[in-house]
Parts: sequence; C-alpha cells; structure tokens
Amino acid sequence: MAKLKTAYFCQNCGTQYSQWMGQCKNCGQWNTLAEEIIEKPSHKSFPSSKSKQHVINIIEVETSEEPRIKTPSEELNRVLGGGIVLGSVTLIGGEPGIGKSTLLLQLALKMKKKIFYVSGEESASQIKMRADRLTDIQNPNCFLYTETSLEKILHEAKKLEPDFVIIDSIQTLQSQLIESSPGTVSQIRECSNEIIKYAKENSTPVFLVGHITKDGQIAGPKVLEHMVDVVLNFDGDRNHLFRLLRANKNRFGSTSEIGIYEMVAQGLREIRNPSEILITKKFEELSGNAVAVTLEGNRPMLLEIQALVSTAVYGTPQRSSTGFDAKRLNMLLAVLEKRAGFQLGAKDVFLNITGGIKTDDPALDLAVVASILSSNEDIAIPERYCFAGEIGLSGEIRPVAQIEQRISEAEKLGYEKIFVSNLNKIPKRKFGIRIEEVSKIEDFHERIF
Repeated sequence: MAKLKTAYFCQNCGTQYSQWMGQCKNCGQWNTLAEEIIEKPSHKSFPSSKSKQHVINIIEVETSEEPRIKTPSEELNRVLGGGIVLGSVTLIGGEPGIGKSTLLLQLALKMKKKIFYVSGEESASQIKMRADRLTDIQNPNCFLYTETSLEKILHEAKKLEPDFVIIDSIQTLQSQLIESSPGTVSQIRECSNEIIKYAKENSTPVFLVGHITKDGQIAGPKVLEHMVDVVLNFDGDRNHLFRLLRANKNRFGSTSEIGIYEMVAQGLREIRNPSEILITKKFEELSGNAVAVTLEGNRPMLLEIQALVSTAVYGTPQRSSTGFDAKRLNMLLAVLEKRAGFQLGAKDVFLNITGGIKTDDPALDLAVVASILSSNEDIAIPERYCFAGEIGLSGEIRPVAQIEQRISEAEKLGYEKIFVSNLNKIPKRKFGIRIEEVSKIEDFHERIF
C-alpha cells in the first residue's frame, strides 16, 4: 500500500503547503489551512518504451459523434447540448433548497433506464416520501443506496451495472485511503477522481450534486470543476417560483443555453414559453414599466423591467437593483445625466426584473433607460412597445446580436413596435411589427414621450 504523508490544505481554495501558515498565499484568506493525510506514491512512474501511444497528426485523427441519452426533460437536454453523453460526469451546484435533488430525483423516476441513486444526506424512506409527492410515475429500475463510503458505493455500482448514476452529494463521500473527514479538500479530490475513473471505464454517465459556499462557488477544490465534463448551476430566488439551469462548463456543447423551471407542489415543471409567463398582465398602464427582448443562448425571451424614481428624502440617493447588475445601472444613470441632461443625481432609483430572473444581456440597457425615464416623468410607456439595444458611454444606442430572432419573438407575442439601434443590420423581409430605429438617447426619448 502507498505511504501516507501529512500536508496542509487551504479549505477555501485547495492550495497545498508542506507546513502550516497563517495566511494562504493563493487566495489571501487567514486561518484556513488544515492538516490532512494524503496518499503519496511509493515510487515514480516513467513512460514505458513499449507504450502503444504515439504521436499522430491531427488531420489523421478519426472522430465520431458522441452517443447521447435523451432525458424526459427538454430543458435539461437543451442545456446539456442534446442529451447526456455516455461516460460523462456532470456536477450540479446550487443553494440549499433550490431544487437540485428534486430535479435529479424526477429524472431518475421518469427515465426508462436502470438508475443507481446514492444519497449520503437522506434515508431511503425520506427519498421515497419525496418521490411519492413528486410524481405518480415510478421507475421499477430505480435503486436507492444510502451510503457515504466510496469503496462500498463503487462496489455496488459494479455489481448493479446501472445505465445512470446519481450521487447526492459529493461532499458527503469518504474514501478509506484518506484519513480526513468528509467534505475536506483531499477527500473531495480523491472521491471525484475515483468516480470519474469508474464513469470512463464503464461508459456510465454520473451526476454529482455539489454544495456551494456563501459566495456562490462550489465547495471544495477548484480542480473539481476542471476534472468533470459538465458543470451546471441551478439558481433562482427562493422567494419566486422560477429556477434557471445554466451550464458554466460543457465539453460536449454550448454554455450559453439555459433551462427554465417553475417550482410547484409536485416538483419542478418545465417552462416551454417563458415570455408569456414572465410578462405581467396589467389591467392599467403604469409608469416605470418596460419590456426588454433578451436572448439566452438561442432562446429569445421577453422580460419586464420595473423602475421607481423618487426624490431622495434621506440625503444620499439610493441605487438598488434586483436581477440587474448594480454597477451597470450606475453607469446608465451617469450616461443619462451627462449625455442626455436628465437630472437624476438627487433621486432614488430602484430597478427590478420581474420573476426573479437574473441576466447580463446588454440588450436590456434600452428597456432599463426607458423604464427609468418613464418613472421619472410619470408617463406610462404603451403596453405593446418593447426594446432591444445597448447603451454606450457617449449616449449612443449600439446594435445587439441576433436581432432577427428578437424581432420575431416580439412579433409572435403580439407587440406592435420594437425600438432597436439604427446600426443593426435588419433583414429586408417584412415583419408584422413596426421597427423603430434610434441612434441617441435624446432621439429615443422624443419618440416615446
């Protein structure tokens, strides 16, 4: 057996040190180094002269399309790039209670495959109670195993030979080769390495659930995200019903797609057309409301932007935003005051994207500016107007990508007019929606109000 050696690991970033230090030189955190037992190889390995591997020209490499397993969730298929690749390892992270375990349990119950569901946090009876609440569909080939020992889990997996493995969560596993508690850097690294090895050797896809830290990062060493094939982030406001599934890393597809779910009593429900749900059905026109046409991957969506501008009665003006970058809001307010002459420096500005959605698409700028001006002048924007444009620092309205898809989505939902940059190359074909091309904020303000 390999010799064991003591080393010190930073519990924040995973950097290894030979001796204890008060501060981690890599991340700058204090008192985060902990002594752990690591495995040290007893001999060095050198490449064998009899190795069959040889240098090959990239042109001569033969490729084939990776076979994928289609899941019952179209939103998950979209984010993964078409389905689950055989032998892939997917890490899904998110806040406690956001719906990670619910999503994977629904997947296990609805897939017509042999599923090996491992839980180190819940008992079998707790999982069964949740399964009964989620759906009436019961997969007869879904097998539960409540264990935290990595060696026992891999032993049962090799005996069962499942088509799909779910482990909830990676922070609860413990290997006998490492004499440290579960959740430490060395344990997570060792367990992940063995699970990835099992997945590649048996061509079995594996889903790992990962806890996150208070700053939103997946707990454990950063190398964990480099080791796996796909990293998914499941987020959303727990006070709202909507959940967003994003890919931060995907070796088999794009990272720009998102999946949208709604949390209901029966679990997570897919949202096929988010635009119709995210737009509030208003009974009367109110100032401060504007509709933005955004794009997530290849999916256009309409979001409602709400702004409230009022006199700062407490001295220092407040700037608050929900779902929109606060720094970008400050930049847009500065452009409005410097370039367009609107006096907003002594006023409170509150901004909100309805539905708990968070996005960083620069095409929201025009709708944000429209909602702020509408609230400032207390004039409502017509309900069937929408916006798609980026604001530059000189006050110009810049073009945005894939404008044709945005216009088509607004047209499909019955909007009468869309405001875009005059620099956009709009196709010559006729749209059923009127397209207003604007160049400056002053011009834009005159056309609306």
